[in-house]
Amino acid sequence: MSLTIQHTTGSKAEQYQELLAQARSLLSDETDRIANAANFSALVYHTLPDLNWSGFYFFDGKELVVGPFQGKPACVRIALGKGVCGTAAQTRETQVVRDVHAFPGHIACDSASQSEVVVPLIAQDGSLVGVWDVDSPVVNRFDADDARGMEALCKVFMELAWA
Repeated sequence: MSLTIQHTTGSKAEQYQELLAQARSLLSDETDRIANAANFSALVYHTLPDLNWSGFYFFDGKELVVGPFQGKPACVRIALGKGVCGTAAQTRETQVVRDVHAFPGHIACDSASQSEVVVPLIAQDGSLVGVWDVDSPVVNRFDADDARGMEALCKVFMELAWA
């Protein structure tokens, strides 16, 4: 299967609608979870502007462990409740951080990161699968529109790639 990846254009809502269609196409015929996570990370990283990291942390029953991603090497393990990822996992609520330096306990895996959005991944049975994490080198890169868009993308990922 060939998929052309290009930066999205238009409003944020239009960008996410386009990205959702691309994600559905990319994930619909593959059953391997790691392959799907890797391709999903690459799709988002290379499609949305102003990102320096996009990827997964999967819950191993004790802590979050880095999964497939795009960007510089990352922190490998994150405790629940620690940093933006650990907070999203523990609260099961999307975290939108416009300035990571203002977030208490932020874990700086890449000093270039300035803003972040993290979406918890919850299985159909209610168990924590992990989190989807996206960083930007731009302060205030993410807002409520990005949170909704990332949540919609994660819903597609969980339905098609993790079911």
